[in-house]
Amino acid sequence: MKVVGVSLFVTRLPLVHGFETSSHRKSHLDHIVVRLTDESGAVGWGEIASASDPFYSSETVDTALLVAKKYIVPAIIGHEWETPAELATTWARIRGHEFAKAGFDMAAWSLYSGARDEPLSAALGGTRAEVAAGVSLGIESSIDALLTEVSRHVDAGYRRVKLKIKPGWDIGPVRAVRAAFPKQDVHVDANGIYADTDETTALMRGLDEFGLSMIEQPYAPRNFVAHARLQATLETPICLDEGVVDLDDIGTMIALGAGRILNIKVSRMGGLTVARAAHDLARDAGIPVWCGGMHEFGIGRAANVALSSLPNFSYPSDVSASEKYYAKDIIDPRSPHSTAW
Repeated sequence: MKVVGVSLFVTRLPLVHGFETSSHRKSHLDHIVVRLTDESGAVGWGEIASASDPFYSSETVDTALLVAKKYIVPAIIGHEWETPAELATTWARIRGHEFAKAGFDMAAWSLYSGARDEPLSAALGGTRAEVAAGVSLGIESSIDALLTEVSRHVDAGYRRVKLKIKPGWDIGPVRAVRAAFPKQDVHVDANGIYADTDETTALMRGLDEFGLSMIEQPYAPRNFVAHARLQATLETPICLDEGVVDLDDIGTMIALGAGRILNIKVSRMGGLTVARAAHDLARDAGIPVWCGGMHEFGIGRAANVALSSLPNFSYPSDVSASEKYYAKDIIDPRSPHSTAW
């Protein structure tokens, strides 16, 4: 197989409901759609789901475009490959820039599974015909507004609700949600905003009483030692997200006991190839996983669903319906125009 053509499309979709995390609020998403064409004329699609601003990670739409056009595209054009892992060797020497790599790796898997005439989930080694869906809810203007959002999504059938938290918006909202939905699977996500202090430790211990399925990334991304100390004091499992970028980070997480659950994001880890390897490594270590999202459009969301079919995905993944975020998705031919280079 050989890639002979590459197109990148920077595409903006407005959110139907503003989304706030511990670092910022957003009303729209700009993602880069990747189209690869092979020598037979077959097309594979991928999505670079980097944010516009460097708040979740250091990558942005602008940096991803630069790396893609200057380094990744020249490396893959004309390169012979049989599997997506082989194509990924062409960009292996590029350090970082996992989001940019992920879009190309995703498109390679699209080409690969299409050439084999099998679903992407089967090509990845998935064992499920259906996957459980969870939903991620942002910080709202009031607890009443949050309860309205939780109620709407619980009624829609989502099996897990993730609540974004930050200092000053943590114990109170969680207490209110648990009181209103005592049997609902709930977990919280801090996106690494809390400082490693005695006050934070006490606050996290306070969350133990609410029967959460996990506390996700309370401390800064690479502060494995602080997470290990905190996990030793909690009954609630800690889940790492931003802290695990490559496979070596999983080894550090396991060696230090820095968490008991892993959030695998295709974009954060550089693509489906690495995400599948992360699944296998976590499985062998007895670490359950789930698939997190980056508000992907339809292309990236479909890849997340396919990945979630692997056997060690043990919690509902962030694979909520597109309508949760977008009035129109790019998988709809009536979607807004894109800007191509």
